[in-house]
Amino acid sequence: MAKYIKIYPDNPNPVKISEAVDILRNGGLVIYPTDTVYGLGASVKKPRAVEKLAKIKGVKPETAKFTLLFHSLSQMSDYIKQIDTPTFKILKKGTPGPYVFILPAIHRLPKIMNKRKTIGFRIPDNPILLEILRELGEPIVNISIKDDDEIIEYTTDPELIYEKWRNRVDAVIDGGILEKNPSTVIDLTGDEPEVIREGKGSLDIL
Repeated sequence: MAKYIKIYPDNPNPVKISEAVDILRNGGLVIYPTDTVYGLGASVKKPRAVEKLAKIKGVKPETAKFTLLFHSLSQMSDYIKQIDTPTFKILKKGTPGPYVFILPAIHRLPKIMNKRKTIGFRIPDNPILLEILRELGEPIVNISIKDDDEIIEYTTDPELIYEKWRNRVDAVIDGGILEKNPSTVIDLTGDEPEVIREGKGSLDIL
């Protein structure tokens, strides 16, 4: 059964942050708050955990549309190909924030993911998750927690999430009830930015 870890976003408890980080380092799956909806993730360095994520999503790891979560742009730069100045300016304006940026991937990705030519990159503006990413020191492979109910789509009450997921993951972090608005997805691989999904993030950054 999953651990239920309550962390307050305005003052994240370092002991509880370390508890979540240890679970990720040991190949566990953790549900956590972001600046949009709740996410479920694994350390990028734990291929078996990434395979479990893909199984939950019902897809093959090579084709899964995962997002990589980072603590900072400098950490993100290790995982993307060299980008031009206009692209960098968009990233600078939109991070940290409620955006997923699709960018060319490099071969530092785990073997089960490195067939992908592009991948979603994100620096979420949530103090709990940023602290976890900072202490972990490596990206988290992320999927959003979606609901089977098409009307609700996203469950953002951590107690309800725990009830549903406690036998499938290793920890659920309660960071409070979130909005039901997902991130804005922007493809930056072409000549011009392309908005794939308009969500919480404003398009003023483009």
